[in-house]
Parts: sequence; structure tokens; C-alpha cells
Amino acid sequence: MTVFVPGSDIAADSLPWNPHPKFAGVFLRHLVTGKDTGGRMSLHHVRIEPGCAIGDHTHAGQVEIHDILAGAGHCVLDGKEILYMPGIMGVMPADTVHRVVAGEFGLLLLASFAPPLV
Repeated sequence: MTVFVPGSDIAADSLPWNPHPKFAGVFLRHLVTGKDTGGRMSLHHVRIEPGCAIGDHTHAGQVEIHDILAGAGHCVLDGKEILYMPGIMGVMPADTVHRVVAGEFGLLLLASFAPPLV
């Protein structure tokens, strides 16, 4: 994947995976940041290792959208379980409790945030 933003072309594979500050086995790659969008949104690859999870959390004032790229698992959104596999998209309304759990082969998703996560 190549990300085109004004003034640069970025090969996504060249960007570093950053360990999640709270959840072990979870890594983020910042593809598009608020700096690129005038503070409107951000876009991230999120990799969750097999059997690992992003535990219950909310994003104050931020909508988050998940587009599942590879692997399988599930999301619990406001108490409802959603099966995650390629072709599924989930919308996390602002301030809504959710968690994401990877299956036995892990999970890769594209996460969009508005306003931006970073």
C-alpha cells in the first residue's frame, strides 16, 4: 500500500509498527495523521497478535471505524459481539465501550478516527 498525501508518497510497509501503550500484543502503524488532514481524521493499521486483545475502552469525542483486512476475531461493541473477518466493517460511535479480540491467527484492521487519534 502506498499512501499519497500532499507533498509526499509513503510506502506503508516502510512505516514502523508502534507497540500499543496499554495492550500487549497490539501494534499500530500510523498511515495518515491529523497533521496530514488539517486535524480532521487519522488512519492506522492495527495488528493484534493471535489470542491478544484491545480491552474495553472508549474514545472520548472520536468516532472509530474498523475495516478488517486479514485474520479473524471479534469485537464487542456496547455489549454486542460482532464477528470480525475480511469484508466486515464496524463503526464505533464516540464514547462507546468496545473491545477487539484476535482469533488464533491474529487480526489486521484499518482503523479510521475522526477527529484524529494522532
